[in-house]
Formats: sequence, structure tokens, C-alpha cells
Amino acid sequence: MVKMAEALERLQTLADSPIVQRVAAAFADAGHELALVGGPVRDAMLGRAVHDYDFTTDAHPDTILEIVTPISSAQWDIGREFGTIGARIVTGEGADALADTVEITTYRADAYDRETRKPLVAFGTVLDDDLKRRDFTVNAMALRVPDVTLVDPHGGVEDLLDATLRTPSSPEVSFGDDPLRMLRAARFASQLGFHVADEVQDAMQEMAPSIRIVSAERVQSELAKLLCTDAPSDGIRLLVDTGLAELVLPEVPALRLETDEHHHHKDVYEHSLTVLDQAIGHEKRRHPGEQPDLILRLAALLHDIGKPATRRLEPGGAVSFYHHDVVGSKLAKKRLKALRFDKETITSVARLIELHLRFFGYSEGAWTDSAVRRYVRDAGDLLERLHMLTRADVTTRNKRKADRLAFAYDDLEKRIDELKEQEELEAVRPELDGNRIQEVLGVGPGPEVGRAYKWLLELRLDEGTLGEDEAERRLTEWWSSRGQ
Repeated sequence: MVKMAEALERLQTLADSPIVQRVAAAFADAGHELALVGGPVRDAMLGRAVHDYDFTTDAHPDTILEIVTPISSAQWDIGREFGTIGARIVTGEGADALADTVEITTYRADAYDRETRKPLVAFGTVLDDDLKRRDFTVNAMALRVPDVTLVDPHGGVEDLLDATLRTPSSPEVSFGDDPLRMLRAARFASQLGFHVADEVQDAMQEMAPSIRIVSAERVQSELAKLLCTDAPSDGIRLLVDTGLAELVLPEVPALRLETDEHHHHKDVYEHSLTVLDQAIGHEKRRHPGEQPDLILRLAALLHDIGKPATRRLEPGGAVSFYHHDVVGSKLAKKRLKALRFDKETITSVARLIELHLRFFGYSEGAWTDSAVRRYVRDAGDLLERLHMLTRADVTTRNKRKADRLAFAYDDLEKRIDELKEQEELEAVRPELDGNRIQEVLGVGPGPEVGRAYKWLLELRLDEGTLGEDEAERRLTEWWSSRGQ
């Protein structure tokens, strides 16, 4: 619960920070208004760390640049068209000097093209008009500096105290201006732990189809930000419940498989959200304080999306999902491409989904060393993520089963570590390279060299380190047995 007196005290501390003081003094000396706006004001009041210094002013971009240049070590105007100037502000001197990045934007009074939803940029002269065009009331508060006055024309403080997301204007107008704000509502609900007001949820459901006009890149960015919050499941539930997920990530609501009185299986949708939560828990325990792992989180959310297409009702009431790992991998690749994710993310997520069932064969019977080597080889640099995903995929309420699976995976990781020490497992390759294969077999470059290399690699995985002489002998035998 946010206490107002403490929130105001934190705002004063923010206003007194050296970077805010320096920027505020420069604009005051130039005769222009300046206010911290949006995220830093909200986060300071909530007691959250402030990482972004976003300011707004009545000064136009050229003037902003003139004011900040003397107090900054670098400036950039990539957002000049929209009134934004960035700068790296220096505070302190000598060894005590610090530099922080700020963004300063001219008051906006935009109108929107209702067909493309692109803003027709218009600079304003009044702070209240700028705040009215923002997405949610808790982001529509400003702190004037250097005189330290809180400006809150839309009841953002009350909504902050109530932990509620509302829009400054009606949600229909706000989402009509920019439909992406509907996804942003889900992100802030997860990021802040806030409840989305009923009228906002109703508008999200009614206006969901308008999300189709938003570019895939913007949708992707917002989904990624949602998944990188501490509790993304809350926001995902909101997207599913309002019908937005059906339009931007339809594979997730499709996980809500129907059951009948004769065939029963676990709720795949709820299971997937639990796996996501548990994967985040493993991630934080293994890498405390590090940036969220988007690849792991996408894989956790999407790991079972192949189940709807592979669901089979078996005799006796059983339900099977044969090959849902392979099907899910292909579906994930297709969806992530459509959302314009980068190639590395797409490839990594698809590979993790393809591999996520592999361990359960280990839990049913001890693997040979060669099977462990293949597990490591196939995972490659995704091995640790695969560890976390596989552990997170255990959601059974049967404690005995959960303990058995956890013990089995502990054992697998121990064996991997032991083999790594013995064999430098990450760099497993045959003792003979392509050039040596050609010399031993007396052949030139061509597909036969590739086949021989692959055969030697399988031999290496099966039997471990052989030594170069033994590898040459075995290669010659294999070559002769093929009638070459």
C-alpha cells in the first residue's frame, strides 16, 4: 500500500537529485518550464528505482538542444520530429563526475489520423494538454522543477493509491488514438501489480480488433516488455480474457483445450502459465540481478503450443499429444517470424521447444554417456536455458513424482558436469578434421568427407575420446566396410 506522505517525500528526493537539479536550473535560467513526467514520477511515488529521466517542456527541440549542450557530454536528436532531444548530462567534477541519460520532449497536443493511428505531431504550450494525451492516469502526472509542484489533472494519485489503471480520457478515445495502449495496459498490470479498471477492460474487449492496424514491430516490442516483467502471467491472462491474445498471439488462448466426461488431461493453458512463472523463478535464482531472459520466457510460454494440433483421444479415457514438441517448434517459429522477432530469438526459442521433452526419457531410465553427450551437443549454447525450462515444466501436484523428477535432473546435471571435466564436452568434435580425413582416405573435397566427419562425430559421442591413431584405424575400417 502506497502512503501519500512517503510518496511525496520520495518525489522531493527525486527533485533534489543532482541530475534533476542541473537540468532544471538550465531551463529556468533560459526562461522555460520543465517537468519530470510519466514513469519517473510514478516509480518514485511507488518507491521503485528510477532509471529513466523523462522531462517535458514548453521549449521547442532546437531550443532544448541549445540549453542542454553546455551541460552534457553528448546529445542526439533522433526523435526531433516528435519533439524529443536526448542528452548525457554530467554532474560533479573530476573523479566524482557522473553522467546520466535524459530525454526532454516538447509539450505535445497531437491529433491522430484515425485510419493509420499515426500521430499528427503538434507541439503544445500547456502542460495539462500534454498530460491529457498520455495513456494512463498514473503516467499522466508531472513534477514541475525546480519549484517542485506535483501536477495531476486526471486523478493519477488516487489511482496510484488504489493500484488501478485508468485512462485520462475515456478508454474508447484513448485506445482509439493508439490501440497499442491496450497491450500496454496488460504490461503495466504485470509490471506494477495493478488492477485494470472495469471500464478499461470492457473497452479492451470491445476494441480488440483495432489492434490489427498496429505494426507487428510495435506489438512485438510491447509483448517482449510484458514478458520481461516480474509477473507476466497476470498480463497474459488479461490479453486472453479480453480477446487481444487471439489477435496477437493466438497460440496461447488455443491452449484452453476442451475436455469431456470420458477423457481428461491437465489444463494446458494454466500449466503453461505455471511453467512461465517457474522458469522465471529458476532464472532469478541462477542469475540474480541480471536482465530478464526473453528467450527462456518465450519458450516457457509457448512450449506446449503444439498440443492442440496433436491432441488425440485414446481408448480408456487417455489423451495423447504425440510429437507436440516438433509441431510446437514449427508453430513458434512461424508466429515469432510474423511478430518480427530477430533471427537468434526465433531460432533459440524454436530449438528449446523442440528439445523440452528430451529429458523425460532420462527420468524413465539411466542414459548412457553417449546419450548425455548428445543431449549436451543438441542443446549447444542453450543448455542452461534447457535446464531451467525442463525443471519448470514439472508442475505435478504429486510430491513423490515431483521429487523423483527433480532428483533425476539433479543427477543429469551432475553427470554433465563430470563429463565436461573429463572431455571438454561443449567442444565435442571428432579427433580428425576434414583435411586429415581426406589424407587418411585418399580422397578430395566432397560429400564423402562430410559423411565421414559425421560418422566420426557419432563415434565420438558414443565412445568418448578415442585418440587420433584409433580414430584413423576405425575410419579406415568404416570406409572399407562401405566398399570404397
